Amino acid sequence: MVHVFSLQRSSDKESILTILQVLGDLLSVGTDRRIRYMISKGGSEALLQTLVDTARSASPDYDVLLPLFRLLAKVGLRDKKFGQKALELEALDVTLILARKNLSHSQNLLHCLWALRVFASSVTTGAMLGINGAMELLFKVITPYTQKRTRIIRAAAEVLAALLESKSNSRRAVNRGYVAGLLRLHLDWHHRDTANAYVRIRRALLLCLRHIANLRSGREAFLAARGMEILFSSAQNRLDDKRLEPIISIVIQTLRQCYPRSPLPLVTSSSAYAFSIPGSIPPEPPCALTEEDFEDDADEEADKDSDSEDTKEQDDDLETDVNKLSSRPGLDRPEEELRQYEAMCLELSCSFEELESKPGDNLNFEETQDAEHYHIPPVTSPKQHYLTKDQSSWGQEREDMVQTSLLSMVKMGRSTMHPASKRGPGMNAYQNMQSNGLGIDSSGTEVPDIQASLKQDAWDIDMISCPMMSVSLSNSARPTETAEVIDKLLQTHPKHIPFHDPHLYMAKARRTRSVADFKRMAFPDLWGHRPPPSAQSMLERKCGVQRIKIFEDVRRLIQPSDVINKVVFSLDEPWPLQDTPSDCLRFSSKFESGNLRKAIRVREREYDLLVNTDVNSSQHQQWFYFQVSGMRAAVPYRFNIINCEKPNSQFNYGMQPTVYSVKEALLGRPTWIRMGYEICYYKNHYRQRTAVTGGASEKCFYTLTFVVTFPHNEDACYLAYHYPYTYTALLTHLDTLERSVNPKQVYFRQDVLCQTLGGNSCPLVTITATPESNSADHLEQFRQRPYQVITARVHPGESNASWVMKGALEFLVSSDPVARLLRENFIFKIIPMLNPDGVINGNHRCSLKGEDLNRQWLSPSACLQPTIYHAKGLLYYLSSVGRSPRVFCDFHGHSQKKNVFLYGCSIKETLWQAESSVGTSHLLEDIGYRTLPKILDKLAPAFTMSSCSFLVEKSRASTARVVVWREMGVSKSYTMESSYCGCNQGPYQVCEALASRVKRERAHPVDTLEGLQFGTSELEEMGAMFCLSLLILELKSVSCSHQLLTRATTLLNAVEEALDHHLQR
Repeated sequence: MVHVFSLQRSSDKESILTILQVLGDLLSVGTDRRIRYMISKGGSEALLQTLVDTARSASPDYDVLLPLFRLLAKVGLRDKKFGQKALELEALDVTLILARKNLSHSQNLLHCLWALRVFASSVTTGAMLGINGAMELLFKVITPYTQKRTRIIRAAAEVLAALLESKSNSRRAVNRGYVAGLLRLHLDWHHRDTANAYVRIRRALLLCLRHIANLRSGREAFLAARGMEILFSSAQNRLDDKRLEPIISIVIQTLRQCYPRSPLPLVTSSSAYAFSIPGSIPPEPPCALTEEDFEDDADEEADKDSDSEDTKEQDDDLETDVNKLSSRPGLDRPEEELRQYEAMCLELSCSFEELESKPGDNLNFEETQDAEHYHIPPVTSPKQHYLTKDQSSWGQEREDMVQTSLLSMVKMGRSTMHPASKRGPGMNAYQNMQSNGLGIDSSGTEVPDIQASLKQDAWDIDMISCPMMSVSLSNSARPTETAEVIDKLLQTHPKHIPFHDPHLYMAKARRTRSVADFKRMAFPDLWGHRPPPSAQSMLERKCGVQRIKIFEDVRRLIQPSDVINKVVFSLDEPWPLQDTPSDCLRFSSKFESGNLRKAIRVREREYDLLVNTDVNSSQHQQWFYFQVSGMRAAVPYRFNIINCEKPNSQFNYGMQPTVYSVKEALLGRPTWIRMGYEICYYKNHYRQRTAVTGGASEKCFYTLTFVVTFPHNEDACYLAYHYPYTYTALLTHLDTLERSVNPKQVYFRQDVLCQTLGGNSCPLVTITATPESNSADHLEQFRQRPYQVITARVHPGESNASWVMKGALEFLVSSDPVARLLRENFIFKIIPMLNPDGVINGNHRCSLKGEDLNRQWLSPSACLQPTIYHAKGLLYYLSSVGRSPRVFCDFHGHSQKKNVFLYGCSIKETLWQAESSVGTSHLLEDIGYRTLPKILDKLAPAFTMSSCSFLVEKSRASTARVVVWREMGVSKSYTMESSYCGCNQGPYQVCEALASRVKRERAHPVDTLEGLQFGTSELEEMGAMFCLSLLILELKSVSCSHQLLTRATTLLNAVEEALDHHLQR
């Protein structure tokens, strides 16, 4: 770069021009390396000094200045310190002086503006330019619409937008009344640029407004100048115009930024339910929120129409302390306390008579009286409920079910599923089902005319859809009406659901204790659920749906004439609310796992909904489950859940809410289905003050909006975030499972791990094979079987984890030959629900204490976190007697990713990822932790290895996975995450050809969303596949017995290619 130094020494015009020409040629080809090299050698300073020297001459030579400005514009973009250098060399002042002198000389002015644009990219120099009158100069250049000098106007508008990124310049613009002037310029260019020839000028003017709106005073000035109305009217009919995309995106950002912040329409930010924790002082309820609580001058990120679905792990959260990763701390309790867990491991006792499983021993007499038994499939019946799609869909029966192993369903590169055709907007998922009074169930059996029966007996659909728990109704003129109705409906019910008994559910529900003392049961939980006849593909998302909804929100603000804004349901206000119109929907959530706090009727068929926070908490709003009734068929209703908490959601990527219709259930189709369209999830204008959240900035909220078209008039439908699975459903399921097994073959035992804070029992299930006899050899083999420990549902809102657990439980007690091998070779200790209280009370994340139980495993309290304390104690006990589990796995649900995947623990992978200076060559680590996920990747259609992670984060140090790995030494300790949404890989991925064809056939553009949403069948299948993977894992281990290997080889060889695929040793 000798030319740079020559430039500084040259004084004659010809030499300078020659050098500038050579530099221009050098920097115009190749990569940025030349420019960066020039910068490193002082090139920026040389060019700036030449500019200052030339400009300050008696007669500035523009033959030199113009190529110099062009070089400065190119170099300045790559030099991060360019603005500071220009300030120090006084290049800012001379450039402004030159610009003022050339207002009427277009070419010279344009080059000055290019240099000013680069100078303004630094906030410091931009602020200095503002002080020196740059904005006043630019407003002389930026004129109303004209077809002349448009390059100069565009350059001046871009410089102004860059200057306004400085808050001091934005304040100066507000104080001098520039906001109204910018709006007038925007309107003039918008109305007169009919050919959209000057989109870049219009965008630059809007950017000016967007930057000013970062200030509270700027937003106030914008609103005072009717900026919301102006931008709304100028863009509302242009949202789909691709040519105006650069303009529309800035309009959206500005409208969202300037929408007045407001608190949520709630009396308090804490939960509507409160639970008194023994020995703790109840927190004072937060005071009501006001707009004054919101901070001034808060910068927000630019909101986009569609955020990236992928999330990256934060390396700075990785644990790099080798001692914390490798050391095993001692017991967190006295060793003598572990003796209490002997009673939960009776299978280790000497005499088998002491531990024989007697089905029904633990059942309450009242429950036994209420329960029916004919719903339980006989053990040897070919009608047993296993996990194949064809058999589980609508109860279709496979005559070869007993002979067909789960092995026939492993991932072999093809899907066994038949996805429903992709639905366009407005299509109802129930349209393919019979919707007249005379229904046809899935097996083709005619169902009695239940609707006519309802009319004839004048039954109340609301009473049927959410019946009372108690047999007698103290406030009813007919005390046994509810029980009689349910009995009669059960008699006409076309077919019972395997492993479900409504009578037993009702008996169990009466014993379930809730904070709000629920008196009613949700119909879907009482009646039961069957998977739909076909899988549902992910919803196609129409491009721009979020923008349309944001504009609707703005219209609600500026055109409120049709806004009703009437509260129609609230846990915080007396019920029933007065003066509710007959055409208004009726809402309820006062049942187990229900969560809806408030419903506000916005327009005739639009409702704003607010979900409750977790009990004793002011956060964790995600799970919802509520009943709605009083609807009209084939009419679209919009629901906006306005206080969601997470910054992104799978609802933006093809996921739909779940809906259950009571009338459809009575017609023989008791099914939770994915439903809803025009779905999007975005940040709204509601905020919560810092003092409430305890954080460093105000808390933002997000809106989930969707439209539902219901299948029947005056129906009662339930809507939920995901397929609900209640605590009472679990207890019912466990009892029916226990009654279904042959105790001579299956050892199935229910124990109570502990009592929860809310007074509910936490079940512990033991499953293994009953010894062939009481001989010493058989009993010894029984006692020496290794343990597998599985837990689930520590987070109440992750109901998908319970469906996976349901599949695992049903498979383990089944007559499938794989299940039989598993029982004969392992003892399964299963805690199917670690947080019963949270599930019962509709929490999403926490216990009744308002804390995440999966962050309490390091030092749990027997009083405050009893389920975690005793689950950890049980694992300690097994470890103390030399029986640590081969595998520990905690089932979870994931709201941000698709598919199913595992999180494990590895010291070396964590240190490598963190690029730790600690050497790993001397560290010994069993790499077998990767074997199980690799097996699952080959076996399970829904599983993907690519999403698995084996990193140990500091923030996860107190989770079950990490604590069991570190303190109990279980190298195969996992969290298994199942997506709330579905699959976008493997056999459950919609083929690209189908996706392309559907996209071509649609009149409107769509985002390509390939894949199937999870139904309960797929989740249950995943549970069974997890169990199968445990068998394959054992077969691949060096400790596998010859007898097991021989039997498994015979079994696996029965299925073509299975041995080659899954038994590579």
